[in-house]
Amino acid sequence: MRTLEERPHMSTCSLEQLTATRCAPCEGGVEAIGIDEAQQQLAILTGWCLDEGGKSISKSWNCKNFVKSLAFCNRIGELAESEAHHPDLHVTGYRHVRVVLMTHAIGGLSMNDFILAAKIDALKA
Repeated sequence: MRTLEERPHMSTCSLEQLTATRCAPCEGGVEAIGIDEAQQQLAILTGWCLDEGGKSISKSWNCKNFVKSLAFCNRIGELAESEAHHPDLHVTGYRHVRVVLMTHAIGGLSMNDFILAAKIDALKA
């Protein structure tokens, strides 16, 4: 896995680079990624959307039933814990899962959000 210092510039990250990189601890003190950079990075992720303020990204899945929705959320939870970067998880209508990512310590998006998004996509609902 790459370290923070080895990461390419945000706008040059491929899907492979994102999934090969670990989330770095963030306790604040760094600038959030701007809307333009976030939109560039979202172009390589499938189905993720930027919120109006450019502070978070989200994606929704339709699972077959409640049990599969919970199982998917648990897999995301295990991944998030291993990366030490935790999304907001929502289960609605018993089978709809929505994931919202942002770096709370900086009040916006960081590289960690895109790394975790790519890794969540690799889980397959």
